[in-house]
Amino acid sequence: MTYRVAMDIGGTFTDVVCYDERTGAVTASKAPTTPGDLAEGVFAALARVVDDPAAISFFVHGTTQGLNALLERKGARVLLLASRGGGDVYTIARGNRDRMFDLRYRKPSPLVPRRDVMEAGGRLDYRGRELEPLDEEAVRQAARRAREEGFDAVAVCLLFSFADPAHELRAGEILRAELGEDVLVVLSHEVAREWREYERTSSAVLEAYTGPVVRTYLAGIERRFAERGLPVPVHVMQSSGGLVNASYAMRRPLQTLLSGPVGGTMGGVAAARMLGRENAICVDMGGTSFDVSLVVGGRPDVSAEARVEGYPVLMPIVNLHTIGAGGGSIAYAEAGALRVGPESAGAVPGPACYGRGGTRPTVTDANVVLGRVDPAWFAGGLMTLDEEAAGTAVVTLAEELGLDPLRLAEGVCDVANAKMAQAIRTLTVEHGVEPREFALVAFGGAGAMHAVFIARELGISEVVVPRFPGAFSAWGMLEADVRRDLTHPYFRPQDTLDGTDMSRNLGTLEREALEALAGQGVPEERRRVEHAVDLRYEGQDYTLTIPLRDAAEPGEPGFLAAIAARYAEAHTSRYGHATPEAPVEFVMLRSTGFGSFPRAAAATGQAPEETAGDVRDVIFDGVPHRTPVLRRAGLTGSFAGPAIVVEETATTVIPPGCLAAIDDNGFLIVKVDVQ
Repeated sequence: MTYRVAMDIGGTFTDVVCYDERTGAVTASKAPTTPGDLAEGVFAALARVVDDPAAISFFVHGTTQGLNALLERKGARVLLLASRGGGDVYTIARGNRDRMFDLRYRKPSPLVPRRDVMEAGGRLDYRGRELEPLDEEAVRQAARRAREEGFDAVAVCLLFSFADPAHELRAGEILRAELGEDVLVVLSHEVAREWREYERTSSAVLEAYTGPVVRTYLAGIERRFAERGLPVPVHVMQSSGGLVNASYAMRRPLQTLLSGPVGGTMGGVAAARMLGRENAICVDMGGTSFDVSLVVGGRPDVSAEARVEGYPVLMPIVNLHTIGAGGGSIAYAEAGALRVGPESAGAVPGPACYGRGGTRPTVTDANVVLGRVDPAWFAGGLMTLDEEAAGTAVVTLAEELGLDPLRLAEGVCDVANAKMAQAIRTLTVEHGVEPREFALVAFGGAGAMHAVFIARELGISEVVVPRFPGAFSAWGMLEADVRRDLTHPYFRPQDTLDGTDMSRNLGTLEREALEALAGQGVPEERRRVEHAVDLRYEGQDYTLTIPLRDAAEPGEPGFLAAIAARYAEAHTSRYGHATPEAPVEFVMLRSTGFGSFPRAAAATGQAPEETAGDVRDVIFDGVPHRTPVLRRAGLTGSFAGPAIVVEETATTVIPPGCLAAIDDNGFLIVKVDVQ
């Protein structure tokens, strides 16, 4: 067994990266995604990079099955079982407005309508002590209704189950005995053993809503692997940036919600490590969307909670900001002004230059008109673009706005670049982070085409374009660790803290994490556990997560002063101020187990190709420049812009005044002339 394979299943293409452990060679390819049976696309992509599937030693992939079900509102029909008197928690949600000045603001519609919420008697207090036994007959009534009315899943969220899950566990036993394997039963404390009733309920409902789709898909992939005699276990990327095997993902399907996009972030972590950089901004520009994430201090920027489509989720999740901006974003006139996106031409009909019937101008069409794309070698020669159709689409809009076609084409790109730069500011400037201190790692099918222009907008002086930008998310999955996250509620004011007791609880979480890694097949020498604690000032509502040195640290002398100082520093960094003299409260213990695998190489082992040798006129700042078109695989050393670099999965545009070089890892590094 010599091949380690990663796959990113997108809406149009399934990207695959293969690392040969014998030679160190990395190859990438893609195959059309097959929506009717995704496994067909998976095996078609495998056949392009692996000559003997039986030699695969490791397989990981990212899936958007759960996310797509949520975005398209095509998830399961869910019955929600709540504590008596708590049936309205999910429907009421929170009273705050996310957009204060939007007069048309509406909270997201609940995934479970109020008529599908049932209540069961039984009550615990905030410490988890039983005040009233669980009403088991009410649970059986919920099971009967779920069976008779054809519900696909039941979510159970009982008050204070994060403190003691006994009532939820018993409810789960009854429901599973009554409903069998056909109905998914989700217990909120297993999804998120954390306080905040609405957020925990929302997390449980999301898992129930997306779970059946994800479980069916993963079971099908595993079955097809077994039918073909492939002994390798299937791994899945989690939203946290870690890996789990498919059997665990089927038990905790919510963990895969952002499985696909997160692979690129983990690739950014690996790229930053290879480049010796601490901080990087990862941008993934495809045909429809633009995803932004951060690498801070050599680690992915991960939060303990997030919002997806307006619904809160309590789980570790890479902070991703997505906007509707991509190569297929449509340009149009509105009130005499130019607008770009978020509507996309998609894969069908696609941009006008694809020759599939599209007539409206897109960002890709604008780049074709400006000469920034090689029409004869687009996507590595898999597609020849129709320059005339792109020109016609741009001219039509230019006439409507009374502009020169070339000026309009450059304006389309400028508007798109400005929108993408603003998306980056949302994750950086708005959180007190200076983007000029970061390198910009660009990938996706269109990311490298716009990266330098986005960097200029933000004052970033360095752009990194990895090999196979279009398949970089798949490569990033080969660089990720197996990851398991465990939590334990631990509400303590600082004046009652027992450091020895905290260390004992952390030690218990550490043992559970190590056992979980062993269950994932991670060798003992490759396992490690990291700890953290959620803190807040007394009277605050929200917390900050503060790392701990190890499980024993809370029991050491001087711990309180040290952790309070660390919290004050984090509070200043996040909010711009701190109150060091104020007492702190401990809220949650967190332990994360990591299991590492051998790292894949960054560069490929394929033989260099000759450069294209073509020179064409390309428009930069309204002026045509004679610009060479270079093949990425044949490049060495450094060269100055302007230049167009083409490869199998992407095109990199290097404007005049920039200097580019290929480093030892095969990365294309562009030094940007920041104005």
